[in-house]
Amino acid sequence: MGVTIYQVARAAGVSPSTVSNVLNGRDGRMLPETRSRVVRAMQDLGYRPNHAARQLRTGRASAIGLVVPSVANPFWGAFAQRVEAAALTHGQHVLLCNSERDPDRERAYVDELWAEGLRAIVLCTSLPSLDHLADKISAGLRLVAFDRTAQLGDPDQVINISIDNVLGTKMATQHLLDLGHRRIAFISGSLGSINRKERHRGFVEAAAAAKLGDGAITWAADDDDFADLDAAALGRAAVAELLQRPEELRPTAVLTINDMTALGVCAGARTAGLTPGRDLSVIGFDDILLAELAWPPLTTIRQPLDAMATAAVDYLRADPDGAVTAPSVLIRPELVTRDSTGPATA
Repeated sequence: MGVTIYQVARAAGVSPSTVSNVLNGRDGRMLPETRSRVVRAMQDLGYRPNHAARQLRTGRASAIGLVVPSVANPFWGAFAQRVEAAALTHGQHVLLCNSERDPDRERAYVDELWAEGLRAIVLCTSLPSLDHLADKISAGLRLVAFDRTAQLGDPDQVINISIDNVLGTKMATQHLLDLGHRRIAFISGSLGSINRKERHRGFVEAAAAAKLGDGAITWAADDDDFADLDAAALGRAAVAELLQRPEELRPTAVLTINDMTALGVCAGARTAGLTPGRDLSVIGFDDILLAELAWPPLTTIRQPLDAMATAAVDYLRADPDGAVTAPSVLIRPELVTRDSTGPATA
């Protein structure tokens, strides 16, 4: 016989129902020291919950779902690792899916996770509407929409967690302006998602405040291709096209939608005989591991992944009967200055 919750309860000096509440994520109103005693007793006794029995009893799996656009972008792989680490501290596992921002695929994965007993999902979508999931949310799905701000028509139960994208690109644009750049390009795949529209808006507003006029250039895909799988290739193609302009119309600096696109821009600049950071300043967004390892190291806007992942998991574990008081949580970004940006050349 294995260790039972009754033995854990005796060791922790609590009731068996308190142990059950910890195991089932109903500890939102519990004193932190009480939960710590229960967790410590489980660890000391080597208690292992019977997940199969619990799912049969409750109809719910002791796991959370995580749907990301694509781990082909290292940012999403890093975010998935942080979410898993945060979930494991509560004895939960993570099931990972890649949607490529396709609402049909998002719906299909949510249906599969629901059928497996999962009732808590972090959906990294940034799509303008959640109508394709409305029935599941009404049926009790606990959903954190990540990389997305609240929109009119969103279900009341949804929590949105995002970096302040407008502020992020304003910070990036201002950094380039402070270096003397007056011809700045913003490069992106499709601008059809909420986060990309916000990043573009931050660039446009900062450029307008600086009266750049035609010196503010937007290069974005016309179709629905978000380029999550080939962001670096998109960066190469975009900068090659921009560098074909007459010299007086070429950008001296480039701000990109994410770091992988920025790394593609750097590669394309080198192909054209330019040195990133000297002949063409390049700034990304995300601060993935490759940003610091690239040559030159990439200036970028950092997203605090640990804080964002912890917030997502905490909201999924919050009291399900509690009122949603913050439908949109904005987290402040940080400008990280490295060698891929420098003063504007004459």
